[in-house]
Amino acid sequence: MATGENEQALRKIMDFTRMLSIAILTIHLYLSCYLIFKAIGFSSTITDRILLNISNNGIFKSMIVAKLSSLLLLLISLLGTKGRKDENTNWKVLISYAFIGIILYLGSGFLFEVRLSNEFLATFYIGFSCLGYIFILTSGTRLSRLLKLNLTGDIFNKLNETFPQEERKLENEFSINLPARYSLKGRVRKSWINIINPFRGLLVLGTPGSGKSYFAIRHIITQHIKKGFSMFIYDFKYDDLTNIAYNTLLTDKNSAKFYVINFEDLSRSHRCNPLDPNSMTDITDATEAARTIMLGLNREWIKKQGDFFVESPINFVTGIIWYLRKYKDGVFCTLPHVIELMQIEYKYLFAVLNLEPEIEVFINPFISAWKNEAYDQLEGQVASAKISMARLSSPSLYYVLSGNDFTLDLNNPDEPKVICVGNNPQKQQVYGAVLSLYVSRMIKLVNQKDKQKCSLIFDEFPTIYFNNIDSLIATARSNKVATTLAVQDYSQLKKDYGREQAEVILNIVGNIIAGQVTGDTAKQLSERFGKIQQQRQSVSINSSDTSVSRSTQLDFAIPASKISSLSSGEFVGMVADDPQEKIELKVFHNEILNDHDAINREVLQYKTIPKIRTIDSEIVQMNYYQIKQDIQELIAAELNSTIDDNQTEMSGSISGVPKKMKNIKI
Repeated sequence: MATGENEQALRKIMDFTRMLSIAILTIHLYLSCYLIFKAIGFSSTITDRILLNISNNGIFKSMIVAKLSSLLLLLISLLGTKGRKDENTNWKVLISYAFIGIILYLGSGFLFEVRLSNEFLATFYIGFSCLGYIFILTSGTRLSRLLKLNLTGDIFNKLNETFPQEERKLENEFSINLPARYSLKGRVRKSWINIINPFRGLLVLGTPGSGKSYFAIRHIITQHIKKGFSMFIYDFKYDDLTNIAYNTLLTDKNSAKFYVINFEDLSRSHRCNPLDPNSMTDITDATEAARTIMLGLNREWIKKQGDFFVESPINFVTGIIWYLRKYKDGVFCTLPHVIELMQIEYKYLFAVLNLEPEIEVFINPFISAWKNEAYDQLEGQVASAKISMARLSSPSLYYVLSGNDFTLDLNNPDEPKVICVGNNPQKQQVYGAVLSLYVSRMIKLVNQKDKQKCSLIFDEFPTIYFNNIDSLIATARSNKVATTLAVQDYSQLKKDYGREQAEVILNIVGNIIAGQVTGDTAKQLSERFGKIQQQRQSVSINSSDTSVSRSTQLDFAIPASKISSLSSGEFVGMVADDPQEKIELKVFHNEILNDHDAINREVLQYKTIPKIRTIDSEIVQMNYYQIKQDIQELIAAELNSTIDDNQTEMSGSISGVPKKMKNIKI
């Protein structure tokens, strides 16, 4: 025990041992150089007689035995030496001193093999032996001051923040498996990111350049196509992901047909009507479509839903969509026809819309405002819708939106599809609204029972508006719909969808793969990944003693600062498991391994998306003007029929309308 009496007794023992070591060395030096000491008169009869008896001891019969005995006792005395710890003590210097001391101490014996005079021999031998002894003694005492704990060796706490990760490849018919490597206590080990249940939702986060598409999304596309999934891909930077899907489909046995929507190159784009009358069975479908397109065009309205001047335009568009759906069984039920019908003069438009009783509730406030000559209110209700929709009045958009090359039921077991829709970052505000409508209508058809397994992949998800994405993730799991959302940052999601919706999206997904993110995103992820047991140690140094304390405490497994400094290709995250396939180690922090050479060879062999049809600007313009003509003929036919049959009150309020409307300019 470290009591005063014990420490004093130990000190005396060590002092005695050291003195005994010095005594043995002194006697050895005297006996070895006796002739010199006698010549200079440094001897006596009594001492010579005593030393003669001592020399008969076995220790002094050999030079090497005497020196080693003295050295052994010196080392024993050094074991109990205590000195004030000094973290600046350099152990390399002390080892060097000890090595030099041993060389001088033991190597001095070779001087007896050299022809020297007795005086020089004695002087050098005694000097080298004593100098070596002093070097060994000095290094030994200073070694006791050495602070063995290197508290600054791992300044970023990397070793403490490593933890075991899943090293097995857990694969099933739905899984996504990404090979990776991670560090555990300084050793690099192989691991796997096993997303065995993608139907619980997957959120891929990462700032630009973090490797979301290259390390994660491309593998989701290729693996799901190879496993027989039908697929919908929102390709923000068309045609990066579309090329991957198309060429994977060519080399795989997947029976799905490939379709692409692209507003830039119409010769390589299919045509699809998102307001297909066959898929709109109820007026609520028209309401959902109107809300999607209007909020997609006016993203700031998302946070103002419920306001009068937000809901009014939505109701107005709803009425027009449902009117076209009911007119001749939906022959003109397309978004271009909706846009053109909205531009008709109020007195003709309301007269026609009033003929459909199912939309009376929607258009009654507008007709009332028009009849009461509240034109300011009417313009506030309608003009925002007309101005917003007018941005979509483009011949190329009209051409793509007015055809029917395929339907959006991509997971139809009888006709599975891989559908890619492409956006353009320079025109994302306009194209994004139209593509939002495609997504909204597609979800209605996909999220049904008894359908084929399918994968929905949204690159740069905040650039489109998709209402009730949380409901899709929550309810589509049982219908085998896997949803993947790629987002740069949580703040981006809050800006475009509002705080409440963004929090729901972040918290409802079961699988997360995150590259470098910062700020609140990194903090929330760090808290989600939880804490692990980490070792802590501290050292207290004073003049008489050094105390070291070690402890363990729970701390974040992946701190926010580490998530903010991830390299490209390095990801953190968490996966969800199944009752049938339990995963104990769900959290990961690793580097996804890509075979860059194999990917480059694969990309070089990619085939370009073929031309679907030969088309020129004349055909596109003819379609554009035909849609306008369709609406003129519809108005003329409906108003003529109304006047002839005298069926509505509205017809009597329109003065000066001739019976033959074919020649009027609308």
